[in-house]
Amino acid sequence: MHDYGNFEKVGDLPWGLPTNDEEITTKPGDIILYQGNKITIYYDENQWNFTKIGKISYVDEEELREVLGDGDVTAEFSVEWTE
Repeated sequence: MHDYGNFEKVGDLPWGLPTNDEEITTKPGDIILYQGNKITIYYDENQWNFTKIGKISYVDEEELREVLGDGDVTAEFSVEWTE
């Protein structure tokens, strides 16, 4: 994932996903699907039309900046399916 604008990390997905965009203001820890083919972790606020797909809980902006650091990062995502 690449740093963008000093408020998010953005990574390309290997395929597109369906979107459900709505205008939101992101908060630190939000995980956003952008344009259907990019995944973004926010460590600061931004306002735009996004599909929110998750949240990293119990961390604040400072902690996320420390973990994500400067430059590129590698992140692994998984989904747990329950019925």
